[in-house]
Amino acid sequence: MTSVWSGMIALVLTAVIGWFLVPALRALKAGQSIKEIGPSWHMSKQGTPTMGGLMFILGILVAIVLIGWPDIARGDFRAVFVFCFALVFGVIGYLDDYEKVKKHENTREDKEIDRIRHVDTVNAQTGPIFLAYRQNETLKAIVAEEKAKPALYDFVSDDGIRHRVWKINDPAQTEAIEAAFAAIPATYIADGHHRAASAVKVGLKRRAENPGYTGEEPFNYFLSVLFPDEELMILPYNRVVKDLNGLSREQFFEAVKEKFELEEIGKEPYAPAEKGTFGMYLDNTWYALKVLPQYKSADPVKGLDVSILQDQLLGPVLGIGDPRTDKRIDFIGGIRGLKELERRVSEDMEIAFSMYPTSIEELLAVADAGLLMPPKSTWFEPKLRSGLFIHRLS
Repeated sequence: MTSVWSGMIALVLTAVIGWFLVPALRALKAGQSIKEIGPSWHMSKQGTPTMGGLMFILGILVAIVLIGWPDIARGDFRAVFVFCFALVFGVIGYLDDYEKVKKHENTREDKEIDRIRHVDTVNAQTGPIFLAYRQNETLKAIVAEEKAKPALYDFVSDDGIRHRVWKINDPAQTEAIEAAFAAIPATYIADGHHRAASAVKVGLKRRAENPGYTGEEPFNYFLSVLFPDEELMILPYNRVVKDLNGLSREQFFEAVKEKFELEEIGKEPYAPAEKGTFGMYLDNTWYALKVLPQYKSADPVKGLDVSILQDQLLGPVLGIGDPRTDKRIDFIGGIRGLKELERRVSEDMEIAFSMYPTSIEELLAVADAGLLMPPKSTWFEPKLRSGLFIHRLS
């Protein structure tokens, strides 16, 4: 009988709490923002609070305290188990609202501040955030159908890359695209963590400056481009370091051999052919490194080649503690080739490392696990040309 009374009181309390909580959440702008490009019936969800489950948790908690406390005092904790069960699902619901776009890297504060100033000053986003999603057959078919039509724009940029743009005008196609993306649980930031972070912070700044905002203003959105994972190419993100951290060439080699096999290659640039191998350029000579088995890891992050190099060589041997802030290290996108590493070593650096590229499967695994990669782990292609699309913030 106690359970029946607890349930009835929890139901009434939930209704009462909801009467006050839902308007409060709306006032705090904790509601969904629905774009007009979707189906008309979808607009009915406009402004629906995304944390309304709080009222159910609060209602159950109060009912347990009022009715179930005598049972708890006698050692009967069944009511507590019910509350914990509800709380777990409440947390899951919160995470579902929060984790829509998954990231895999931390950002560097100096670069983030620079982009915040740029976006805020020009009042526009000129470079899209590069998002990836797991391949979807419906989207693949729609894109193929649209690409069979004449392109709206078709040009070759100065760097020799061809860019083509199609505009989808059919409302039925637009609805099909939205429905397909609604079924995809998450998108992933492939490239543009700094652009994403700066876009969000500029948006929050504009919200603070416009307390009467509705959530529909342009500053509440950011420019992005989405690619299916199967159409992405990841190039290596190579490293160059300023010095040998006070070590002689012989001392450095001895330290490297403790955790890597070392083979001299010669003058020919060396690109690693498999995971766990690295190229090294020092004193006009290329070397091949292969990590010893005991220093490999099954961990999604520690097992990455960029992590192995950082944890087993750059950090303990060359003294690069935090690659995000250390001025003695720089990163060279794989698109520039190995000759760029040789050039940097001949000018302002002492040693270079060529990397085996991180795979898209590794990136998605890290993001799905809620973990973060070391900075500059991936260099993605293709890259949409900045300035081709511009999102004005007002």
